Amino acid sequence: CDPDAIDPFVLHLHPMSFYRLPVDSPGQACIYFVLDCAAQLVLYIGETCQSNRRWKGTHDCKRYIELYRDLHYRYQLDTAVNMAFWWDAPTQTRPRQQLESALIAKWRSPFNKENWELWGRPFG
Repeated sequence: CDPDAIDPFVLHLHPMSFYRLPVDSPGQACIYFVLDCAAQLVLYIGETCQSNRRWKGTHDCKRYIELYRDLHYRYQLDTAVNMAFWWDAPTQTRPRQQLESALIAKWRSPFNKENWELWGRPFG
């Protein structure tokens, strides 16, 4: 998989509440992106083998997004936070994680811990 061939801003967008919808399967392997479409910013990149379950439990990024939205609201800044999924991700864990790492390095997503040295820890 070529990380340069994946543009998260052309993928189909989903609301951040997607994980609350009822589903009848655990989902499938994918790379997912948390985007602020108003700022054209990739906030977070992740990978999973169970797309319908990954966000149901505790996830630090949920808190970051909530605080991010709150700050935008407080200062009357536009924001449009959505999820996008890339479904052609490898089903094997290691290649999918390698692709995730390459995408995190490419997009420099501030909510991924790999980029905290660059941006600082979000809301920490």
